[in-house]
Amino acid sequence: MPRFDPHPDRRAAVVTGASSGIGEATALALAEAGHPVVLGARRLDRLEELAGRITAGGGEALALRLDLADDASVDAFAAGAEARLGPIEVVVSNAGDVLPATALGVDPDDFTRQVQVNVLGAHRLVRGLGPAMVARRRGDIVFVTSDVVRLPRTYMAAYVTSKHALEGLARAMQMELEGSGVRVGIVRPGPSTTEQGATWDAAVIDEVLADWGRWGVMRHGGYLRPADVARAVLTVVSTPRGTHLTLVEVEPEAPLGGTP
Repeated sequence: MPRFDPHPDRRAAVVTGASSGIGEATALALAEAGHPVVLGARRLDRLEELAGRITAGGGEALALRLDLADDASVDAFAAGAEARLGPIEVVVSNAGDVLPATALGVDPDDFTRQVQVNVLGAHRLVRGLGPAMVARRRGDIVFVTSDVVRLPRTYMAAYVTSKHALEGLARAMQMELEGSGVRVGIVRPGPSTTEQGATWDAAVIDEVLADWGRWGVMRHGGYLRPADVARAVLTVVSTPRGTHLTLVEVEPEAPLGGTP
């Protein structure tokens, strides 16, 4: 008798933060692998454009607006995803908010919003979709965190705090769901070329990067591409049953230097 029930052929997936960067690349990777994908983010126009690309390529995608800072939006998104695509088998919690500010310099409202989006909204979403996974005894939940959990960075106090909390949530869930058939994984990327930070003032970026250099957290100029992180997420959810990838850390390879 097999140890695990086989996955159904149709494994519908939810991806948050799917309007750009890692979320967009993850949605594309999942769709290419045959997953129907529910795309969630605030920028619905971008989601609809992405859904059109996926559909044109022979995949199946649904664009639904999602604001993780709005409880009603999260609940409506979770309900809409299952109503339109059926049981959700994969949840990729990727959306994140980051502002350049120190612990004492950040506005408390901005700090609260980052924690709301990065942690509380993520929890509300998996709380909405996870129990049905447990009832079916199968599913994958992946939290995309950040290597700031291992290497904290200055000027990112709220982001560092929230990513620590998100990994704490994931670790607790891994323990609580062990033996349930629902796997919880963490994908922890390093520096990446995404839209995060794209709206920062150039002078602020220079100041932040200089301070990171002082603390030695930017060892080289390499950056991950969104597709690099998306491949790691796909690996986590595609790993055959009987194996549980609890943490995958992805870092950019350093550019080739001189002769070793």
